[in-house]
Amino acid sequence: MIFFPAIDLKDGQCVRLLRGDMDTATVFGDDPAAQAQAFARAGCEWLHVVDLNGAFTGRPVNADAVAAIRAAVDIPMQLGGGIRDLETVEMWLDKGVDRVILGTAALRNPDLVRQAAERHPGRVAVGIDARGGRVAVEGWAETSDVAAFDVARRFEDAGLAAVIYTDIARDGAMEGPNVDATVALAVSISTPVIASGGVSSFADLRALKDAAGGALEGVICGRALYDGRIDAAAAAALLRGSSV
Repeated sequence: MIFFPAIDLKDGQCVRLLRGDMDTATVFGDDPAAQAQAFARAGCEWLHVVDLNGAFTGRPVNADAVAAIRAAVDIPMQLGGGIRDLETVEMWLDKGVDRVILGTAALRNPDLVRQAAERHPGRVAVGIDARGGRVAVEGWAETSDVAAFDVARRFEDAGLAAVIYTDIARDGAMEGPNVDATVALAVSISTPVIASGGVSSFADLRALKDAAGGALEGVICGRALYDGRIDAAAAAALLRGSSV
């Protein structure tokens, strides 16, 4: 399993939100590139980056910060937030982003997901953010009537690199991940699933790893890294199966 440390960008700074609410943003640093370097030195194999402003506006906002991260580290990065058309997908891929994440577009424009995945095999993921089992869009500001599992199954034949499943109620709340729902999704589809939301301890990481039985590709972690509850090097080693 892969440990994905999260860098959430708001106004060029590293922040964390509580349950996706922009008004709850806590700033953890003003140098995203330096944070990316710290994660790389810790042995992390990937970065998970989100343009939070972009998620709400529907267009890229933190391009300078993303470019700084890309220039600072060699490890792969996946990026989501404000990617709503093919031009933006290709812009980010051309700028060195290894994998783009389509969230709102997966619900509102499924043809875009299929087209992007066909043009760029292995470089397109779908982010499914669920509130009460239903998909939330527009930076989590709106909750649809569509079940999260239905969206995941819709793209089974699209050739996605991954599905990133986030339980919004757990995100940033330090209450533990929704292990049951995440694993249920992972075992019900063939697309690799990455868990997100609520990871607050090594016990949470172990629970996901043990319950999944190899069904999960990885785990995303944010706030617990920034407040010191989880050490990035130890977490990456744990999910790799190395000694901690």
